[in-house]
Amino acid sequence: MRRRVAVLISGRGSNMASLIEAARRPDYPAEIALVASNRPDAGGLAHAEAAGIATAIVDHKAFPDRAAFEDALDGVLRRHGAELIALAGFMRVFTAGFVERWTGQMLNIHPSLLPLFKGLYTHRQALKAGVLVHGCTVHFVVPELDSGPIVAQAAVPVLPGDTENTLAVRILKQEHVIYPRALAWVASGRTRLEGGRVSFCETWENRGALVVPD
Repeated sequence: MRRRVAVLISGRGSNMASLIEAARRPDYPAEIALVASNRPDAGGLAHAEAAGIATAIVDHKAFPDRAAFEDALDGVLRRHGAELIALAGFMRVFTAGFVERWTGQMLNIHPSLLPLFKGLYTHRQALKAGVLVHGCTVHFVVPELDSGPIVAQAAVPVLPGDTENTLAVRILKQEHVIYPRALAWVASGRTRLEGGRVSFCETWENRGALVVPD
């Protein structure tokens, strides 16, 4: 059976859109059962509604504290039968308690090759550091920000003359590739969290190395 996934957004939800598109395939092991946002004006809500997906707004500003907000969000997720959560530009940091309720069931995508460049402004951090390779990471969510076990990564070269914007465009394209794949691996059970580490039911091939510049 297909696993029921809730996608959490705070904005336009471009990664959400890539997950919705992937889930249209009959052989995809997950269905997008809900798109929820902490912001009533999130542009991605309209996209989800147009795709026939249930939506919900849990405005964090309507609650007296983070715990009350998270309890309300948790209730919405469970009423919709969510089995997995995919964070897609969700701009709220969860408490350890909420993360522990969904251990091994919540994924996030981050625009850097973790563990490098955690937090915000990752492309600025990469350019300042002078790295030649940058990228994106899908990981399980743990209480420590941007520190969970890694499920998938994609790398792009940092080109001469790159700006934050040009780098962001190339990396976003890769986010749209690896997030649907990573969600499929987790939903199908081919990839799972065991003892704080990611277990892969796949055979890896040694194909050499990516060298930049080439």
